Amino acid sequence: MIPEFEKFKGFKAKSIPKDEPLAPGHRACQGCGEVLALRMVMKALGKDVIVCSATGCMEIITTPYPHTAWRVPWIHIAFENAAAVASGVESARKIMRRKGRVPKKHVDIMAVGGDGATGDIGLQWISGAFERGHDFLYVCLDNEAYMNTGVQRSGCTPYGAMTTTSPPGSQSFGQVTWKKNIPAIAVAHNIPYVATASPAYYLDLMNKVKKAALVKGPAYVHIYSPCPTGWGSAGERSIEFSKLAVETKVFPLYEVIEGRYVMSRKINKPKPVTEYLKGQKRFKHLDDAHIDYIQKRVDADYEKLLKLSEMT
Repeated sequence: MIPEFEKFKGFKAKSIPKDEPLAPGHRACQGCGEVLALRMVMKALGKDVIVCSATGCMEIITTPYPHTAWRVPWIHIAFENAAAVASGVESARKIMRRKGRVPKKHVDIMAVGGDGATGDIGLQWISGAFERGHDFLYVCLDNEAYMNTGVQRSGCTPYGAMTTTSPPGSQSFGQVTWKKNIPAIAVAHNIPYVATASPAYYLDLMNKVKKAALVKGPAYVHIYSPCPTGWGSAGERSIEFSKLAVETKVFPLYEVIEGRYVMSRKINKPKPVTEYLKGQKRFKHLDDAHIDYIQKRVDADYEKLLKLSEMT
């Protein structure tokens, strides 16, 4: 770890930065957990940052021409290549600093995309940037489907969920595959820092983003991002579902620091997954057999994660 990472003591409730690099007045849906998470990300990073944003909800709602909610340098690129552009920006700044073209102060480089741009369309670009060792942060805002284009399934759509391309019916029950584990894919690249985060635990989220930015080399933060529109949930319950996802072990919170797993929040008395599933229309069609399977899979995956943390 670089000294800055080790010296960072963490944000406290009374010391949250007042700067708003992402301005209010954007056009997100009511109760959007994704833009709430993005606001926390930007408050943690501050103003000395360049953002490379993949196509998606956050690009659409923050930049309806000629308006923008961004108060920092921001570039919109295609669905797939946010990581490639971020690695190019990082390399270009390195050369320009060497030639005296820009000040030598550190500027964070962040690529950001949804689960589709991250886990599906852009995965090979992310893999290449991680493998090359570029000094940048990649943030995935995971709302578990392609929401901006009509709620189509993605590789991060959870088992059983209803989307417009995984509809339940007489011969189907929704999404048939389990959610792709993108943090594990990031860990497999042997990068210095990987973490999961949730807007329900805002200090944990902000501290992880800041630590990721302070690490020298690639870093990855995967953030749970409720979508009332795509999930069929009440907008005022987005933070409640963010908390329930953790309390039911559906979305565990952890860090992987130089390959060492650290649980951010151990769940000793988990709530049943039914507490999380109910209230979301995307799961309303599931029968007891499917819910029982989901519970067993969630329990098994959580035990694997606990063993990894105990091993390291």
